[in-house]
Amino acid sequence: MNVGHAIDPPVQAVPDRVALFVDGRATTYRQLDAAVRRAARALSAAGVGPGDRVALVNLSSLLSVATIFAAARLGAASAQMNSYLTPGELGQLSTLVGARVGVAGDPFVDGLATAVAGPVLSGSDILGPDGSGTGPDVDGEATPDAPTVGDADDTALILFTSGTTGLPKPIEISHGVVADRLAYYGKPIDPEADQVVDMMSAPIFHIAGTLGLFVSLHQGKQMVMMPRFDAGQWLSLVESRHVTQTFVVPAMLRRILDHPAFPTTDLSSLKALSYGAAAAPVDLVRRAVAALPGVDFSNTFGQTETLGAYAALTPEDHRRGDRFGSVGRPLPGVEMAIVDQATGQAVPTGEVGEFLVRAKQNTTAEWLHTGDIGHQDDEGYLFLSGRISDTINRGGEKFGPVEVEEVLRTHPAVTDVGVVGVPDAELGERVGAVVVTAAPVSPEELVAHCRGRLATYKAPEFLVFADDLPISVLGKLNRPALRELLADAPHVSRA
Repeated sequence: MNVGHAIDPPVQAVPDRVALFVDGRATTYRQLDAAVRRAARALSAAGVGPGDRVALVNLSSLLSVATIFAAARLGAASAQMNSYLTPGELGQLSTLVGARVGVAGDPFVDGLATAVAGPVLSGSDILGPDGSGTGPDVDGEATPDAPTVGDADDTALILFTSGTTGLPKPIEISHGVVADRLAYYGKPIDPEADQVVDMMSAPIFHIAGTLGLFVSLHQGKQMVMMPRFDAGQWLSLVESRHVTQTFVVPAMLRRILDHPAFPTTDLSSLKALSYGAAAAPVDLVRRAVAALPGVDFSNTFGQTETLGAYAALTPEDHRRGDRFGSVGRPLPGVEMAIVDQATGQAVPTGEVGEFLVRAKQNTTAEWLHTGDIGHQDDEGYLFLSGRISDTINRGGEKFGPVEVEEVLRTHPAVTDVGVVGVPDAELGERVGAVVVTAAPVSPEELVAHCRGRLATYKAPEFLVFADDLPISVLGKLNRPALRELLADAPHVSRA
């Protein structure tokens, strides 16, 4: 399958169903197909052909969706870039992937124009003056279509890693890999059944956004898109659009539960909620499950290179409620190994090492070093300690920040916390914590709270309070920003 044609089944079976709802506008599958065809001709006219890369900078929108599918149909690949990046950063990424043509939403056209050597097409260039992508020039049987090219091994999409420790890394995803994932999640479209309504809460340039988009549209679902996440708007859209399922990152879930409108919003349509992309605090998961008893929760654990989840904590696991600290068990067809970082040798069950994954869904056929560290229990459940890049090395004692964060969250005054290694001339790093509280508490009390629950060397030595934790646009904890907040923090005695 050329994945640019992933919408063909619903276009044929349910053409008048709503495919997208974004910014108050509904687009049917028939209209979406017309928009993709128009986008393909606009890209072709700009010189885009097989093997080319199209820099795409925009929020979740019809423009973004039409460009992604159109580029794939032409044998090219859209390279979705974070709209929060500067023109200089966009230029670096464009050079990295060799993009010479760009597509951008109106607020981002000028920035992208300085980043690519060739033309940058705007929304009106791609979709026409009214932004719908339909009209007499494209919506009809007599309208010639741009030729479809692209083989299974050709690149269909380019996504970027989050880049929290440097320039984002491009990940090329082939038509074959996406098609396999669509087959894994696929099921026949039933024109008589009620339509499932999905909601894209994550940014479209995140793997959860793009993969969710392809899966939903291929199955004939309605995709409700949020250009930018807002907890109040999320609640309103779930109620008004009767959203059935969605994916959120833990920071979003906390803001939803904390929103003043949460208790009075009708969320009865919501049947399934998956979360991931960052470590989910146990207290948050327990609170969410209690607040939404009719919802099936899933923790999906993966990364861009694994094209989404390679492990999951299932709804049944959530109902059982005894492993909220786990990210679940490997999915069928996934091979897992946990190895010592220094020797590369497998570690015994229960010991901490790096997660290695091999699966057909991966962007590489070799064992993938995920950069995640943790352990697996005797029933196969995975427990995350953190990322290798986040590992704290205090005088040779190495450990992840997650276990320190979980202990601090058990204090009744603490609502959220982020832990990092603070550079230190004597020990290399010492432990620092940025804490959000709901009641007054002293740094000394929080350090004492860790005593008896953690090894002495893991207790924080630097601690500051904040109204909120710094979060990236993907909803992940921004650990470099935590280090900046801790730069001038006073030392807290452990005595």
